[in-house]
Amino acid sequence: MTHSSGDSEVGSDSAVSVESAVSAFVYGFAPVFNLSQVERFVTTGVGSNSAAPFNSFSHAGNLAGPDDTFVSINNDTIYSMAQLDLSVGPLILDVPDTADAYFVLQFVDAWTNNFAYIGKRATGTKAGRYVLVPPGWPGELPSDATAVHCSTRIVSIVGRWACDGPDDLGRVRDLQEQISLTPLATKDPEGLPAPDPAVPEELVFWEKLRLYLQAFPPASRDVALQQAFAPLGLLESGSSPYVDPDPALAKVLVEGAAQGRARVEQALKSGADATVNGWHQAFHIFDYNDDFFEIGTIDSPEWRIEDRSKAIGVRAAAAMGGLWGNHGYEAAYSQIYTDATGAQLTGEHTYAITFASPPPVEAFWSITMYSMPHFYLVSNPIERYSIGDRTPGLVYGDNGSLTLTLSATEPTDPVARANWLPTPAGPFRPLLRMYIPDKAVFDGSYEMPPIVKVDGNG
Repeated sequence: MTHSSGDSEVGSDSAVSVESAVSAFVYGFAPVFNLSQVERFVTTGVGSNSAAPFNSFSHAGNLAGPDDTFVSINNDTIYSMAQLDLSVGPLILDVPDTADAYFVLQFVDAWTNNFAYIGKRATGTKAGRYVLVPPGWPGELPSDATAVHCSTRIVSIVGRWACDGPDDLGRVRDLQEQISLTPLATKDPEGLPAPDPAVPEELVFWEKLRLYLQAFPPASRDVALQQAFAPLGLLESGSSPYVDPDPALAKVLVEGAAQGRARVEQALKSGADATVNGWHQAFHIFDYNDDFFEIGTIDSPEWRIEDRSKAIGVRAAAAMGGLWGNHGYEAAYSQIYTDATGAQLTGEHTYAITFASPPPVEAFWSITMYSMPHFYLVSNPIERYSIGDRTPGLVYGDNGSLTLTLSATEPTDPVARANWLPTPAGPFRPLLRMYIPDKAVFDGSYEMPPIVKVDGNG
């Protein structure tokens, strides 16, 4: 995502331009969107994850379905979510032994940086004790726990337990009951800064961003960039400058937010990574973290975005299209919008995808169906929201190949019916996930096949 110069200005101050507001929107989209989801989890919950206060886990009881209106939510694992507020001081995290079963606890800071992982790939599947440390904590830490230093006071733990279907739920629930968070001290969390209710709705984004810039200082490399946003009012402390703003500034902010959102949406759809047979190889969409590397992360050039401006654009697109997604080395993601001819995928047609060999993974793989433009799971009569190597009853060819059928209507052919992934009636976007992918996924020696229209319509 590039930041071109603009010529729409307020008064004579060239820094207060629509383009400056666009850049600020792109810069601030990820934390504002992210923290809105944090607030959802601690106040109303999301889908089968009921609300839970800060510093406690909310455990989903089932695999995600259409009622779980969270962007690109997966249907492979059972979620255990915890929103942390480390204003209370360090927290002890106890993790159970999963008997070699896949799980991951992903740690995401307020800026959406993935800064730590605990799980099968990162730390193994034995029981463990960790202490989660606030930024700049000066005190003593328990000697029987591994320290995980957190980059912001607000942190999301996105826990995923592999689940092979309804018959496997009991095992997962036993593990959920064993994971725990315990504060070292008794103190009430500060929570999220609240925007001034007098700020007009069209400026609430900017008010939240102003507050979050103060509450959650960025990496040192971004401080100078933030200073450039001062003419927009984003660095003002105390009372909000957006309650009764200069009309010209308000106009710039509203237009900047609209253009900024359109720019993020376009970047999301066009993608910054290579496209193979229509599949966007989004293996590096979460590589924008350049500063905070704790347990389980890989701090090496191939997993970092050197161009900071590009990294900020990728961060915004990643938040919009797949908030709280993992680094590619934990789970590689590849989404697709078009068929083999380049036409948008839509439920008006029937499609097929044939794997000569399955995606190479250490854990498992799946393709999940999402509606557009919100990337939610799609309701369907057989309640199948994803398909993959753990789906029961799949029919393989004599040569080991696997052909999946994607359609809104149920196939009449029994093999196509067994291998059917239902689609919505309108536009859709499938997403491939490969958990603990093999290096062949990244070096290009494994190639995803195209999605081919097979109904002859159109």
